[in-house]
Amino acid sequence: MNLDPSEEQRLLAASIERFVERDYAFETRRRIVASPDGYSQDVWRTMAELGLLGLPLPAAHGGFGGGAMDTVSLMEAIGGALIVEPWLATVALGAQLIARGQNEQLREELRDEQRRRVLPAVAEGRLKLAFAHAEAAARHTLAHVATRARADDGGYLISGVKRAIPHGASADLLVVSARTNGDDGDAEGLSLFVVERDAPGVALTALRMLDGTRAADVTFDEVRVPAQALIGAPDRALPLIEEVIDFATALVCAEAVGAIKSANEATLEYLKTRKQFGVAIGSFQALQHRMVDLAIEYEQAKSIALLACSAVDTDHDAAARSRTVSAAKARIADACRKVSQESIQLHGGMGMSDEVKISHTFRRLTAIAQQFGDADHHLARFAALS
Repeated sequence: MNLDPSEEQRLLAASIERFVERDYAFETRRRIVASPDGYSQDVWRTMAELGLLGLPLPAAHGGFGGGAMDTVSLMEAIGGALIVEPWLATVALGAQLIARGQNEQLREELRDEQRRRVLPAVAEGRLKLAFAHAEAAARHTLAHVATRARADDGGYLISGVKRAIPHGASADLLVVSARTNGDDGDAEGLSLFVVERDAPGVALTALRMLDGTRAADVTFDEVRVPAQALIGAPDRALPLIEEVIDFATALVCAEAVGAIKSANEATLEYLKTRKQFGVAIGSFQALQHRMVDLAIEYEQAKSIALLACSAVDTDHDAAARSRTVSAAKARIADACRKVSQESIQLHGGMGMSDEVKISHTFRRLTAIAQQFGDADHHLARFAALS
């Protein structure tokens, strides 16, 4: 298996590096995080102009038709620069659900209307999405959905509460999972709907997360949506949700690689410049051994992240794909924990200062270790699928 980047991927990586150097210095990022919205509309427009918002979207709908492997460079840059704009929520989750879902019950002329309306607007930076799926009692169980959607007058009424939805408050459209049949934990009976964020009955409570990103609790109180708001087949949304969550998880693994690389570089630079007893502490053999361990964590994380991205692009066996992604996420979660904690320890007390980037990288790596399931969850999932 050849996981080396293509010429196009190398050129994309170079353009992303220039974008980060020009528009996303650490102090710029701190100002963005402290802003009321928690993201920069100017940066979002620049990402659209660079084609980054359309990278994994279908070419027929304004995208470039790329896969996870084509976005590795972008995700590593997002991790390294700690970019907080809602790329993952919009492009890797919301837009992917719309791009991959197809409502066979609609007439042929209406079947593709959702994609034509939403995906080009996403690629151009005119629409932001969020996937409203997580609920209080679900933990990481994707099938556990208590939110209900009942058929009513040719459409649906949605009621329920979604918790800590990434970038929910900044989204223009919400992709909402709701149960149209069955009990809360059943695999069958799940459906997906596109809901306007400002639709009557939608209430949002904005949240600031540990890593500086924004989220929202979303309450749906008898929210009416038309039949055309349905994504994919009614009652059978779980396989689509699993497929897209696997895709996003693989991309988060690549993001972690970028953050780990940044943490290692910052720590190594600190060891070279911080002096104790008149010499740089990097000359101490015990600390050199610890840095070697962190370098090994990076190489292993990068390899398994590439494997996961390749699997979601090419593996058509859902169980095999999920098994590879879970193996990668379990390994990445352990690497996030080790690198983040070791980096802070090697920096000493100043590593906890908000003015130092490593403290922000620590928080993001800690969040990534939990995102879409921690190591224990994915080890259990890997075992169940083996």
